[in-house]
Amino acid sequence: MNNEIVRVITTDGFAKGVAVTGRDIVERARNIHKLLPMGTAALGRTLMAASMMGDMLKEEKGALTLQIKGGGPLGAILAVSDYEGNVRGYVQNPQVELMEQRPSKLDVGAAVGLDGTLTVIKDLGLKEPYVGSIGLFSGEIADDLAMYFVESEQIPTACALGVLVGLDQSVTAAGGYIIQLLPGASEEMITQIEAGVHAMGSVSHALAEGLDAEGLLRAVLKNFDLEILEKHPVEYRCYCSRDRVSRALISMGKKDLSELIAEQGQAELTCQFCDKIYRFSREELEQLLKEM
Repeated sequence: MNNEIVRVITTDGFAKGVAVTGRDIVERARNIHKLLPMGTAALGRTLMAASMMGDMLKEEKGALTLQIKGGGPLGAILAVSDYEGNVRGYVQNPQVELMEQRPSKLDVGAAVGLDGTLTVIKDLGLKEPYVGSIGLFSGEIADDLAMYFVESEQIPTACALGVLVGLDQSVTAAGGYIIQLLPGASEEMITQIEAGVHAMGSVSHALAEGLDAEGLLRAVLKNFDLEILEKHPVEYRCYCSRDRVSRALISMGKKDLSELIAEQGQAELTCQFCDKIYRFSREELEQLLKEM
């Protein structure tokens, strides 16, 4: 199954949708962060959601951050997407043990928790980013995300996310969709979309049957003619670099950097998104200090 995003609009112009499939994205995250199945499911859903929301940004070079702090055992979950839907992310506690609602059904809501917030940060290249936040009400990330769109952006939205984890703990499928109503949508249209959501059932089940991103949208919007606006590949992509880490060290200020050199004589920093390690010798740190 391809790792891709598809965006569509109904030909009557009253609803739009985006869907993503990203097995390889979530599998890479699992390997980078050494996730157990609970962490894989929660971070995977968050990555899929952020990918779609990043792709929905109209501003080229924009970026979107999706942060979930639910107070559950997984701790904070963070995913960052560029404007093309390429994502990276992490979960604070990746080694949370299995929690199930019933056999073979992970209880993601309990692992995420309800005592906290879902926050969306949109960086559109302006002076200040847009920040929207709501209190969690289910911990089931798709439901909370749909509520975010209604409460913070006043857009009626249906959202579903799914991650399938195999017996060997590897990711067998991952994906999701977001359907949004546009001004002028009728009550009949709402009813038909709700029927499509109900008929398709869970995204995990649909992915297991082999549906791709376009297939998810056509299944939910089966009663409508669709125009495909865009279809393109996506990947797990980290933008860290030695230069960026150097700037982070410089941002510490002369006093703190001088103390770091005096106390440790070197620095070792790890990227929270891809676990790449950047090492700086005393001489390199002293050179940074001179350049400040």
